[in-house]
Amino acid sequence: MKSLDINQIKQYLPHRYPLLLVDRVLDWEAGKQIRAIKNVSVNEEFFNGHFPNKPVMPGVLIIEALAQTAALLAFLTMGQKPDDTAVVYFLGIDGARFKRPVEPGDQLVMEVEIVRHARGIWKFQAKAMVDQQLAVEAELMCTMRSISEPEPVASA
Repeated sequence: MKSLDINQIKQYLPHRYPLLLVDRVLDWEAGKQIRAIKNVSVNEEFFNGHFPNKPVMPGVLIIEALAQTAALLAFLTMGQKPDDTAVVYFLGIDGARFKRPVEPGDQLVMEVEIVRHARGIWKFQAKAMVDQQLAVEAELMCTMRSISEPEPVASA
């Protein structure tokens, strides 16, 4: 079983507080899958506005946590760490489904599998669980690009 602590994660992800959303990698297998956790604390800034009387982690941040977990798997699979000349772009989210709210005190267990990797495009099947219950599932796509390359065009 291979695991990563927060200091090792920070070597692979450029994100920092308050947007680093992976606390620990529980296990991973290059080219296949990764399992990581996000400990959800009431002290997180987004709970001040979403929603003050019934705090719920925004779905977009759960998707971001899954995307960060997927990026970790891609870097670990390639056996390289990011540098100042490259960036990971989110290309798409398909089939996102939100099954249960994620609240302060929950531990989000994120499971991501590689579906396909071809011509620089990565496709992942991702799910986030709380207490062994499905909270969110989605198919994610991303790519890594040199900072000097043109950015992909995003559509609204």
